[in-house]
Amino acid sequence: MGMNPLSKRPLIGYGSYLEALRIGEILRKETIGGALLVVAAVVALIWANSPASESYFALRDLKIGYEPWHLELSLGAWAADGLLAVFFFLVGLELKREIVAGDLRQISKAIVPVAAAVGGVVLPALIYAAINWGNPETISGWAIPTATDIAFAVAVLAVIGSHLPTPLRIFLLTLAVVDDLMAITIIAIFYTSEINTDALLLTLVPLALYGFLAQKYRRFFGLNPSAAWFILLPIGFAAWALLHASGIHATVAGVALAFTIPVLHSTKHGKHADGPGLAEVFEHRFRPLSAGFAVPVFAFFSAGVAVGGFQGLASALSDPVAIGIIVALVAGKPIGILAATWLTARFTKATLDPALKWVDLAGVSLLAGIGFTVSLLVGELSFGLGSPANDHAKVAILGASILAAVLASILLGSRNRQYRKLQAQENIDADDDGIPDVYQSEQ
Repeated sequence: MGMNPLSKRPLIGYGSYLEALRIGEILRKETIGGALLVVAAVVALIWANSPASESYFALRDLKIGYEPWHLELSLGAWAADGLLAVFFFLVGLELKREIVAGDLRQISKAIVPVAAAVGGVVLPALIYAAINWGNPETISGWAIPTATDIAFAVAVLAVIGSHLPTPLRIFLLTLAVVDDLMAITIIAIFYTSEINTDALLLTLVPLALYGFLAQKYRRFFGLNPSAAWFILLPIGFAAWALLHASGIHATVAGVALAFTIPVLHSTKHGKHADGPGLAEVFEHRFRPLSAGFAVPVFAFFSAGVAVGGFQGLASALSDPVAIGIIVALVAGKPIGILAATWLTARFTKATLDPALKWVDLAGVSLLAGIGFTVSLLVGELSFGLGSPANDHAKVAILGASILAAVLASILLGSRNRQYRKLQAQENIDADDDGIPDVYQSEQ
């Protein structure tokens, strides 16, 4: 019997088999990156609260660079403005690949994680603003709890979710990518106090040249796209430097440059092109740099905060800034994501995939409350590096991220054990082609 054409489509489907394999590969890579991120943050916290704490802050505030180009920055600022641009470059590549060649090219599949990301941004911001309402000095941090840390969240899922359904993993990755893109948009719009118009207009020159060479890279660099980055890297740095000089946060350049990179998935005749596309080559080259160096170094310089013992910790956690961040990340994020997902199911033809339960989505939504990397960045932009409010925000971000990770691990760990038992009893059959039947069924 054929499917009823009026039947509701799955709210979160399995996607394609190649998509599932790619998501699994990303999960394996991010495990190491997430571990390095945590180690860097722990080292920073220990050093910042040790008898040698002054040396940590002296290192963080050490300035290097060339002032006439507006590039005489502290090491902490270089990490936040420069190294995180590499991280957001990968975020942009991942998002563009999802839109052009992934499952997000279908609006019916894209609408759910996008709606969930919006819910996970709006509600935490409203919660923080409500708790800090009437205080003009602290309400500026409303965007701190809006972001999800991709590396941290995906690393936790990779460790505890070995048997969880693939749609959950695709949902989290897509949600986190869209979430961070919204966060960087917020940074560009709301955390830019003064714009140097000349520098901003000049930014368009290397950006346009970068995009032109990237789109025509086969003509200029032949069939070996790996050679293109030797030319594109200095052009990209010029675009980053000019955007930094314009007053807009320089990490925006990472996303802008990534969106110019072509995602080559087929030729004009409909056949798959020979060799990897430039986006895939760049992702392969820059992901180890991002996960293994850029993000951990940023975490090292940003996570260090002198807590001041139990009394200082209690004082920090009683600050409305900290209360707003913790409540928004641990409660606001999952509630906003689940509410947006439920509303999508309620008012559209979408329904939850039979392989999933709402409790599974609740666990992944808790993981989205890990707002480590981008939240630390927004905290610095909101209150200034080294300010008391920023120090309290750091304590709250670290505490909320750990709490969200623990709660998600408990819930998803329990679900993972159940799925492992179920898969042991009812193995998914695979045809001779090795592709599980679930990916070949009509969706």
